[in-house]
Amino acid sequence: MKKKIGFFIFTVAILTLVFCSEDSTGSSDTITEDAPAVFDLFNEDVNVYVEGDQVVLETTNIPDHRSPYFGTGDSNYEAYNGSNPNFQLNPNRIEEQDLVIRIPLIPSPAANNQNTQLGPIGISVNGIVIYNQFAGPNQPLTNEIDTFDQYNGHPQQSGQYHYHIEPLWLTANNGPESLIGFLLDGYPVYGPEENGQLVVGSDLDEFHGHSHATAEYPNGVYHYHITSDDPYINGGQYYGTPGSVSQ
Repeated sequence: MKKKIGFFIFTVAILTLVFCSEDSTGSSDTITEDAPAVFDLFNEDVNVYVEGDQVVLETTNIPDHRSPYFGTGDSNYEAYNGSNPNFQLNPNRIEEQDLVIRIPLIPSPAANNQNTQLGPIGISVNGIVIYNQFAGPNQPLTNEIDTFDQYNGHPQQSGQYHYHIEPLWLTANNGPESLIGFLLDGYPVYGPEENGQLVVGSDLDEFHGHSHATAEYPNGVYHYHITSDDPYINGGQYYGTPGSVSQ
C-alpha cells in the first residue's frame, strides 16, 4: 500500500502561507494578496492568483534566458555553448504561448494516482512548463536529450519550450537546492541537492519525492526532486490529484 505521508503537516504549512501571504508590496506585483507567499518566487512575468480552491498561473512560456531556439535575428538568440558534443538543433523554434495552469491551493494525496500525460505536467518558477520523462508515449529521452539547449530545454512542434530534466538556468542562478516549481497536483519540485548532498532516485519514493521540512515549508511538505537519473522529475504518476492546463 502506498505511503501517503506529510499530508497533515503540509496542510498546516500551506494554510499558514495562505493567511500570511505577502501583499502587493512583495517582489512581484502580479501576486495577489490571496496567493500563498511561496508563489512570490515566480518570475514577475507569471501572473498568479487564487480562484476558489485553485492557484492559477498564467504564462507566455518565453524563457528568461537565451537559447539557440530563438530565431537568429532575435535578441535572445544564443548559439549552443553547452557541454553535449552530440547536440543537434531540432527544427522547432520558440513561440509565445498563452497558458493557464490551475493547481490545487491545498493539495492532498490522491486515492487513485493518475499517470502523467505528454505535454505540461507542471510549471517552473520562470514560467516555463515542465514535461515528463518521455519523448513520446513510453519513449525514453535517450535521443531527444541531444536536442536540449545549454539550459536543458527545447521547443516542441508548436514552439512550446519546456524542460524534461534539470533546468540549468534555474539551478545555476537560484542554487541546486532551490524551489524549481510545482507539478499540476500542487506539490513543489526542488533541485537536485538537499542538505548539501546530491539526491538520487533511490532516495525517493515511487513518485520521485519524499516528505520533510524545506526552506519554504518549515513545517514539512511532500515534494518532488530533480535527479540526473531517469525519471528525472516525476515517477510517472502524480502523488496528488492534478489540476489543468489550458491555452
